[in-house]
Amino acid sequence: MIITLGVIVGGIAGYSYWKYVGCNSGNCSITSVWYKSTLYGMLLGSMVFDLVQDNLK
Repeated sequence: MIITLGVIVGGIAGYSYWKYVGCNSGNCSITSVWYKSTLYGMLLGSMVFDLVQDNLK
């Protein structure tokens, strides 16, 4: 349950990063397209929330 929340929060954070910060030149491998940034955020969000879940046990 907590990892699913991490995926959602990470996806929102990744999309927000692409929208508001992004990459103007288009040469950035992660932030040049919205779906790469969102997927990367989802991955990082799940990893961070999994780490938090492990530390709370």
